[in-house]
Amino acid sequence: MAFFKQAATEGSSAGSEVLTGAFVEGYSIEVMPRTAAKIDDFKALLPTGTRVYIAHIEGTPIEEMVETAARLAGDGFPVMPHFPARIIRDGAMLEDWILRYRDVGVSQALLLAGGVTKPHGELASSMDLMESGLFDKHGFKRLHVAGHPEGNKDIDADGSSRQVDAALQWKQAFSERTDAAMAIATQFAFEAQPVIAWAERLKAAGISLPIHVGIAGPAKLQTLIKFAMACGVGPSIRVLQRRAMDIRKLVMPYEPADVLADLAAYKEQNPGSLIEQVHFFPLGGIKASTDWANETVRTGALRRTA
Repeated sequence: MAFFKQAATEGSSAGSEVLTGAFVEGYSIEVMPRTAAKIDDFKALLPTGTRVYIAHIEGTPIEEMVETAARLAGDGFPVMPHFPARIIRDGAMLEDWILRYRDVGVSQALLLAGGVTKPHGELASSMDLMESGLFDKHGFKRLHVAGHPEGNKDIDADGSSRQVDAALQWKQAFSERTDAAMAIATQFAFEAQPVIAWAERLKAAGISLPIHVGIAGPAKLQTLIKFAMACGVGPSIRVLQRRAMDIRKLVMPYEPADVLADLAAYKEQNPGSLIEQVHFFPLGGIKASTDWANETVRTGALRRTA
């Protein structure tokens, strides 16, 4: 990816402009069937070729997931539905889902354990899904997995990263013994430094999977705090907490200008980083996120807010 030469101005002073359009360009975005249904025309919102993830929340019928996937694939977008292992009872159910998606033109998947505490059946992790061999059998050649730059207390309750690190090492080995194209799509964070430190630690440990950094799109502050707490976002939530204490910013929508500016500057200075692209969580609405992202790409720049 070619980055603008002037990736950052001096420091992170208030109002400083950072050229991040090339870093945001090629972003992916996540939708749910109920939110996608509110969009009349995705082709009017998304650049050609945008990868669209479809989040599968427990209780969502597979028919709604596949219908949304068929619509987006029919519009020409690469579609990546979630496969949450813990809501899939067994291999037969997994294969049924894979075949349903394949029949509407889908050949990519995000594999994850899912936010369910107790598995519905014999599958409990993304590794269980990968070991089934069913994705390769049915032509799914791109498989993404979840990443947690600030840890995951559902997996490592002691606050360490022991189990998530071991899982990523397993997935790295899987990528080396198969021909699957793989990447890590992360939980969203509100500061760049935890993501950067995590990416550097993974690379030092021999991980080479590209990282697609999760970014919360523009939204009301109260909305972001609610989602951040529900999703287990780590210490970077302090960015929102500080903002909530400033009455001038409390009433203004949050925009991810600062975190993206820092990530863009780091990537420009460290082109060999595992950090590869941006993945938007449109917590304030799909149109709000796509409008903001597209304008950033169009102008090639954004302005820091802090």
